[in-house]
Amino acid sequence: MLSAELLAREDLRLALAEHDFAAAFGLVKKYGGYSQNKIAAACQLTPGKVSTIMSDRAKRITSYEVIARIADGLGIPGHYLGLSPRAWESDTGQSQRPAETSLPDDGFPWRPEVTTALAARLTRTDLAMDRRTAARLLTAAAITGTALLDPLEGWLATPAAAAERHRPGRLGRHDVAQLEHSAVAFRQWDHRYGGGLRAKAVLGQLNDTAAALEDRQLPEIERRLHGVMAQLAGTAATMMWDSGYQRRAQDYYRLALRSAHEAGDRAFGANVLAGMARQMLYTDRPGDALELVRLAQDGSQGHTGPRVRAMLRTREAWAYAAMGRVAAFRRATGQAEDELSAARSTDDEPHWIAYFNRAEISGVTGGRLLDLARTDPHTHADSAAEHIRAALAERGTEASRSHALDRIGLAETRFLAGDISTAVEETRQAVAAAARTKSDRVRTQLGGLYQYTVGHSTNPAVREARDSIRELLAN
Repeated sequence: MLSAELLAREDLRLALAEHDFAAAFGLVKKYGGYSQNKIAAACQLTPGKVSTIMSDRAKRITSYEVIARIADGLGIPGHYLGLSPRAWESDTGQSQRPAETSLPDDGFPWRPEVTTALAARLTRTDLAMDRRTAARLLTAAAITGTALLDPLEGWLATPAAAAERHRPGRLGRHDVAQLEHSAVAFRQWDHRYGGGLRAKAVLGQLNDTAAALEDRQLPEIERRLHGVMAQLAGTAATMMWDSGYQRRAQDYYRLALRSAHEAGDRAFGANVLAGMARQMLYTDRPGDALELVRLAQDGSQGHTGPRVRAMLRTREAWAYAAMGRVAAFRRATGQAEDELSAARSTDDEPHWIAYFNRAEISGVTGGRLLDLARTDPHTHADSAAEHIRAALAERGTEASRSHALDRIGLAETRFLAGDISTAVEETRQAVAAAARTKSDRVRTQLGGLYQYTVGHSTNPAVREARDSIRELLAN
């Protein structure tokens, strides 16, 4: 946001009134300390577009939408530009930072300095987020289709060299190693407990990492910092999604993918795309999910081990199951099992894929068979239960979110099979497991289980199970 002192300059006011953005951007750069990249990121323009505007005064901006983005991005009150007061302006007319509800990266080039600017902007907004902004983000729908998929094609390109930065950085290998350790710790915590209780701690660390990348670091340090930023952004995405912030989760997934691209980490980039695919599957967009998985497979070929390849196959199988393509689902599941059988030790692959084992394949397969059982319970319900039980036996309770989701799924298979007494007992265990995690996703799944308990008002055991679900969801 431009300072009050800068906005009070007569030359800037005249430039804004005349929509002379070449002069305005020059003044913002000279007296506001903004670089062209920072102006571009704030106004949702490409750096090339800003450069063209500043170098060629004949290139006038006449689009209302672009002018409004400049006003909102730089915090310029509407009347300076002949616009009506912006939504973020207070009653006193003093500008405040507008609430940003998305990370629009469609036109942003895949360059290190742009990724860093996006990270700083996104985390700065979310660290200062109030309840009103949080409520607005909670209702924002995820991007789908071409708008989601086409901008991600940049991940396949060779990473560009970073622009020269004048301020020297002072981070050494030991400093980066500590940051890498913290990224691992945050990821493990989220996998074990779920929910977004420590999201702001992750965002704070992510913001600090972005700040370090604004300085000129040694090439090795810079590459590792981008890797840390990818890991933290991926964890933030999962936390946001798990807390119900679908659109914000996508913002952090896209940031994680860009950061992995700058780090040259094709394997983690594939993992990010798999996370995005899973989100699309939960929002009933299997076609988009399949495209994301294929993008991950194409871009990571030759850079991943058997566990990562197996995980990608399970996402592919999930998409096929959601499309009702049972034969393709079984084929992809078999390929996932074959890939995993080639894995020798978790030490041979990145720490973030160590969770993917036989239990994970069993759980994912059981969940997809459960999807099929909802339309054909006679064929698939018992098979789904068998796989989910195998996952529960191997996984244990330490991964509380996955454990709770497995418990809920097992209870549903029993309701679908008509085994009411076993369904009630499994529901009791599912509620107990759900109470141990703060995951919004777990509560959503539990809400789906509730419908199976309706219509059994004469059965005291079912009524008790229904009351226990209602009580947990109410709290």
